[in-house]
Amino acid sequence: MNVEIWSDIACPWCYIGKRHFEAALAEFEHAAQVEVTWRSFELDPSAPAEVPGQSVELIARKYGLSHEQAQAAEDRIAQTAASAGLDYHLERARMGSTFDAHRLVHLAKEHGLQDAMKERMFRARFIDGELMSDSDTLLAAAVEVGLPEDEVRSTLASDRFADAVRADEQTAHELGISGVPMFVVDRQFGASGAQPPELLLGLLRHGWESAEEPAVA
Repeated sequence: MNVEIWSDIACPWCYIGKRHFEAALAEFEHAAQVEVTWRSFELDPSAPAEVPGQSVELIARKYGLSHEQAQAAEDRIAQTAASAGLDYHLERARMGSTFDAHRLVHLAKEHGLQDAMKERMFRARFIDGELMSDSDTLLAAAVEVGLPEDEVRSTLASDRFADAVRADEQTAHELGISGVPMFVVDRQFGASGAQPPELLLGLLRHGWESAEEPAVA
């Protein structure tokens, strides 16, 4: 059974969703037969390399909130993350493009390290407060999870996997995906948002049972 997860490294709910999905998969009876693929999605494809300012200020400006309202929203996210075992430090967050980070996730897939790369990127973004468009930061993260340094350098210095990122985003558009995280089972069933583990477990079981049903003549 194939599960595709569309997400953005800049999306705090996507890291929470990853933890919830992992909890669901740990309870799923057929977990060994599930292939998980991380798909690219940029919340802001036009984002520059770095957007100056603290995240709470940017959120307030983007959604027309007061500083207090924006801070309360970030606090709620951090509390939800904590319940999933994640120690968010959103006050450290540095905003900017995630395009190159997505390209490295595609490179990691070729080496069987996609999940590890995604995990490392999320940690860098939401816990360590690293800028995910910075080449040195991306290189260090990729090498840490086991990718060959020379290949990472050559990928960052080229447009390799740019088409793969765009293809994922085009597929998301065709499937009507407008928000992330989005969990899709065998391109038939989906769940949007950082749903609780029990709901994602239900999605997995439903997908498995549907695949097992005999075709109707």
